[in-house]
Amino acid sequence: MTKPLVLCILATLLLSGCSQKTARLLTDRGGNTVSVSGQINKIISTAPSSTEIIVDLGLADKLVAIDKYSLDIEGVKQDLPLIDFFFPDAEAIIGINPDIIISNGHNNLGAGDDPFKLIREAGIPVVYIPLSSGIDGICRDIEFVADMLNVSERGRELSLSMKTQIAEIAAVGRTIENKKTVYFEISPPPELVTIGQNTYLHEMITVIGCVNIFADQIGVIFPSAEAILERNPDVIITGLPERYTPSEEIKNREGFEHITAVRNNAIYRVDTNSASRPSARILFALKQMAKAVYPDKYEKF
Repeated sequence: MTKPLVLCILATLLLSGCSQKTARLLTDRGGNTVSVSGQINKIISTAPSSTEIIVDLGLADKLVAIDKYSLDIEGVKQDLPLIDFFFPDAEAIIGINPDIIISNGHNNLGAGDDPFKLIREAGIPVVYIPLSSGIDGICRDIEFVADMLNVSERGRELSLSMKTQIAEIAAVGRTIENKKTVYFEISPPPELVTIGQNTYLHEMITVIGCVNIFADQIGVIFPSAEAILERNPDVIITGLPERYTPSEEIKNREGFEHITAVRNNAIYRVDTNSASRPSARILFALKQMAKAVYPDKYEKF
């Protein structure tokens, strides 16, 4: 796209922005004040978790561009433009002329260069949803998106359904006396990745009646293999796709044959997308975890 054409589009967008009669101010989930139009019909989503929320709210038809990882979400049109949100192409996004861009944790507007600077200067509002540290935060994300897109009632229903189902699972979890210890592996060697407190995955481990072996740490952490051996989990849960045969790989690691989870063959895999995307669909991974670790307690789920 040539520079004159971009300037022309910018001018058009700015003029159209001046004509909006129903603009409203809102505070996004990152604490930024953003002016959005009253009617939002063209949405760009920068992360699959936001795309899932939009689809679950029944608004998939309003998506005009997505990130490449959102393509596998049922209900999303397969011919939508794909945007690289680590290095967003401002000209391409401005050319799409969306009513709103929903950015996420990996597009942090508050750190370093703002990847959406040109886009916001063109009059296109960008709202930010940082990674929530718990399940309540995910529910508030859902309600925020629903309110912004004028489907508040749907958002409250989705959030309430999620809370109700989690409360039922948590009620069972609280009855478990001899709680098993869990190591949740997000990434295998050479860079092991797991989670501590202030993460929704840690909360999910707690909800089903288990104890995270790294509960004394906070956020995303990078443990050594020795640390996992020392903490000797009863159960290992991995969110890696099956094609990587994660259970076999874990069993064959040097020294891991001494871990209780490996000796008892208590290594379980949960659905990668459901565990890694903070939307209402974490419920699927939560139920998988509960039924894998305590099959007799969660049989009805």
